[in-house]
Amino acid sequence: MLHKVVCVALPGLAPFEFGVICEVFGIDRTDQGGPTFDFHVVAETPGPIRTKIGFDVVVHDDLSAAADADLIAIPGYEAGTEVSQAVLQLIRDAEARGAWVLSVCSGAFALAAAGILNGRRSTTHWMYTDALAASYPRTTVDPDVLFVDDRRVVTGAGTAAGIDAALHIVRKEHGAAAANIIARRMVVPPQRGGGQSQYIDAPVTESQSDSFAAITEWMLRHLDESLTVDQLAHRSLMSPRTFARRFRADIGATPAAWLNRQRLMRAQELLEQTSNTIEQIAGDTGFGGAAVMRHHFVKVLQTTPAAYRRAFGTRRAPQHP
Repeated sequence: MLHKVVCVALPGLAPFEFGVICEVFGIDRTDQGGPTFDFHVVAETPGPIRTKIGFDVVVHDDLSAAADADLIAIPGYEAGTEVSQAVLQLIRDAEARGAWVLSVCSGAFALAAAGILNGRRSTTHWMYTDALAASYPRTTVDPDVLFVDDRRVVTGAGTAAGIDAALHIVRKEHGAAAANIIARRMVVPPQRGGGQSQYIDAPVTESQSDSFAAITEWMLRHLDESLTVDQLAHRSLMSPRTFARRFRADIGATPAAWLNRQRLMRAQELLEQTSNTIEQIAGDTGFGGAAVMRHHFVKVLQTTPAAYRRAFGTRRAPQHP
């Protein structure tokens, strides 16, 4: 179980990416039923660490505090900054003992320099994906995702994608309800769809985003129903083709993929928090039957609903064959 989390502050620290790690793992949310972590910020040389925009962050703990961490997090830092051998060894040791290792944005370069991305998929900010691939050809860089999880080494894409990557780890270790509590406090979606390519050339305008707010809210309230593109397009006063095209451009996923992901997330919550049968939950979330829901759980989450309930359920659930 994820308990001790250590964030490594490097010279040229990126304040936002650093703040994301502190926000997700450094705040006690037990008053709302959320998880709490033994959170530390460390540096090779404790004291003031200059950020990339000029102010200092004062760090009190040295690298020894990370020796038994369940998660080592490397936020973004100034491009071109050399990472010390002591920090690289810390990263290698964490990966070798099976701890989670997380990077945000340019932090992926530290993981690559440590050698732990060799033979793994990875990502970083879209501005740096070509450089990462060229400098470290033994990692397969995916420029079109918000994060990559390859055997407990998680690389987040640009800036705010660090939230997605961090919440993913919380979800894997503590369940969907725990991740949702943190997301709710941060006023962010518990899990975004699509990849970072949607932000590169044609950012979504405010009017476009607003145009789908009402229909996505309606979809969330009607997950138990059979929802078709024709029906959704009719409610949005668009042709089915226009609706599907604009939905994907705005949301970053097809209507069917987005809807399926929301149903999975709702099913995770119900498996965690209720004693409803798996068949009931499948009906309540729009999967129709337990076999269909099981198929989607295995395909997306690499587990079954029953196994997920055993791992994260908070109430005794009825036994099923």
